[in-house]
Amino acid sequence: MTREEDGAARLAPAGEEAIEKGARILREGGLVAFPTETVYGLGADATSAEAVAKIFSAKGRPSFNPLITHVADLGAARREAELPPAALRLADAFWPGPLTLVAPRAAGGSVCDLARAGLASVALRAPSAPVARALILAAGRPIAAPSANRSGHVSPVTAAHVLDDLGESVDLVIDGGRAERGVESTIVSFLDEKPRLLRPGALAREALEEVLGAPLEGEGGEATIVAPGMTASHYAPRARLRLDASALREGEAGLDFGGRLGASEGPRPALDLSPNANLEEAAANLFLYLRRLDALGATAVAVAPIPSRGLGETINDRLRRAAAPK
Repeated sequence: MTREEDGAARLAPAGEEAIEKGARILREGGLVAFPTETVYGLGADATSAEAVAKIFSAKGRPSFNPLITHVADLGAARREAELPPAALRLADAFWPGPLTLVAPRAAGGSVCDLARAGLASVALRAPSAPVARALILAAGRPIAAPSANRSGHVSPVTAAHVLDDLGESVDLVIDGGRAERGVESTIVSFLDEKPRLLRPGALAREALEEVLGAPLEGEGGEATIVAPGMTASHYAPRARLRLDASALREGEAGLDFGGRLGASEGPRPALDLSPNANLEEAAANLFLYLRRLDALGATAVAVAPIPSRGLGETINDRLRRAAAPK
């Protein structure tokens, strides 16, 4: 069987049959990639260290980097973590959805030590994507699921991206089409006195602060890595990125925003995250376009300035980490 045929054999369109098969694989300790509303996740039984170890192996991910565990609802989350009142307010407002809460592990919680990187905290999310929710319910247990790509690479927003990165390592890829949000969940920590934004994501800071009635603390309060996406270099394409560019240089491809670079002109590869300068559209296209520029053979990419408001904070966070020295 060729690699292409092997990949096709392990790719299943979203539906009841795929959900049932995926749930069985998870219960048996295997790996299943599935779509969430943010990006595709690489799932394993979060209660089994043996199963979770396969995630670290497949991704080439360091085991000091904890995983997000996906649960069906707030009730399931409260069995795994001690959620303070402020965390419960955010969960009530934004779950199911692209929000991850980091909190102290509950006594008797089932998420294994390896998924938590040996920490006394746990990162939890209740996704809204129908395929993800159905898979969690069918498996009957929490699912540890980082993004379904090689560690440090650009996160996957289609099933094809998963197969490109992990095709030989995953037992089943459930194809639910393109992930709607296109960037990962927002992560908020409740390990300090005040809630802290650990990773900007698909929920803007302003929406969270409105519910909390107070500003979120910024990054920097954690002495150790307690959630994904906190390493300096992450989400990296093969191409070098030059941020806040005002024009293209010789040999550069373009990643534009609102036509600021005029990047659609000329022979070089050029993509505009949002010709109308819409930050939600730009966030949804970010990883897709970074992967597309890689596929086009770009080795250097000039990136137009992105406003820092709303989801612009998330986009700029991903771009800074993608541009950091590898």
